Amino acid sequence: MTAEPTTAHSSRWPVPPQDGYTVDDLFTLPDLPPHTELIDGSLVFVSPQRDFHSTMIDLLMTGLRSTAPPEVKVRREMTVVLDRRNAPEPDVSVVRTEAVTGLDVSRYQAADVLLAVEVVSPDSEARDHEAKPHKYATAGIPHFWLVEMTGTDQHPVVRVYELDPVTKAYALTGIHHDRLKTGVPFPVDIDISAEALAAL
Repeated sequence: MTAEPTTAHSSRWPVPPQDGYTVDDLFTLPDLPPHTELIDGSLVFVSPQRDFHSTMIDLLMTGLRSTAPPEVKVRREMTVVLDRRNAPEPDVSVVRTEAVTGLDVSRYQAADVLLAVEVVSPDSEARDHEAKPHKYATAGIPHFWLVEMTGTDQHPVVRVYELDPVTKAYALTGIHHDRLKTGVPFPVDIDISAEALAAL
């Protein structure tokens, strides 16, 4: 007598193509988890986030929208197509208003993005520090912010970068601890203190 094979899981992970996935695959593969990113042809699934991640995004969204001029829109967790093998999802993006063509828009092109913001999580630290800034810079996105929680007091810090058109790399232009004040991509003045975060 032979035992019947048992299957603990009824679903199977998709087998990646030999050359990796493309942006077209990202938008046509069925049943991908929400907020799946495409990095170098590989699908990256998002782990459950800490409260800091969600709350910091809310704080930045509110602050950016309060001073955004009519020619730009502020968007949360939207895919940005960098090339056929890279489509990350910045936590916050500032995009040109003309790129927002309707409520059914599911992605933006890198050329339409003025600012990409990444709020670092434990599982995304290497991508947020290394892979994504390099790819955003190569794609020509002019501004990048990296947001982290520092110290035992869980205090936010925002590092502001601007694209150097000669080197095609980001240059650090400021490190902000209590107040994020900058003139680009438009005048911004946001209270990012631990107290402001705790108030949300």
